[in-house]
Amino acid sequence: MLSIIHNDHKNIAKLLNVLTDKLARIKLEEGVDYRLVRDIVNYLQTYSGKFHHPLEDSIYEYYLKYRVVDDSVANRLAQEHHNLEQISSELKEMIDSILLDAIVSRDEIIEKLGQFVSLQKAHLNYEESEILPAIKASLTADDWRQLEQNWHHDPQDDPLFGRSVADQYKSLAKRLGL
Repeated sequence: MLSIIHNDHKNIAKLLNVLTDKLARIKLEEGVDYRLVRDIVNYLQTYSGKFHHPLEDSIYEYYLKYRVVDDSVANRLAQEHHNLEQISSELKEMIDSILLDAIVSRDEIIEKLGQFVSLQKAHLNYEESEILPAIKASLTADDWRQLEQNWHHDPQDDPLFGRSVADQYKSLAKRLGL
């Protein structure tokens, strides 16, 4: 299960690199394919909301319930997932407005896209440097068997990085060289 999360993080990092490039282009007042930006944000929001974050949350909740003895440990992970969902929705709405030819200031899109990328990267770093190592060190083989019994998502069903690319992500897959 941790390998699925690590692999998802690598894929998310690839997408964040594309968004970082798009952000730099916006700052330089160069042309940007906002459909591509929308597709990335949509993918991150959809895949994370349906599969990635629920997997992390289930493992983390189990970890908190059965392995953490320090009552001061807060469930920061769930709060970050909620915040990422909120900013994803706001950014997607802003990009949809741009694609419908609404006037959105360059400063607004720079701020929102920059905030989105920054929060995503900080979140990945937090999980990779603190959460996942603590979980890996704490959970036993029996714990993992218990968790796996309750999780029924095949990572090959990923609509972008799985065995087949969903129609809505074909242009994004092409851009990523998949």
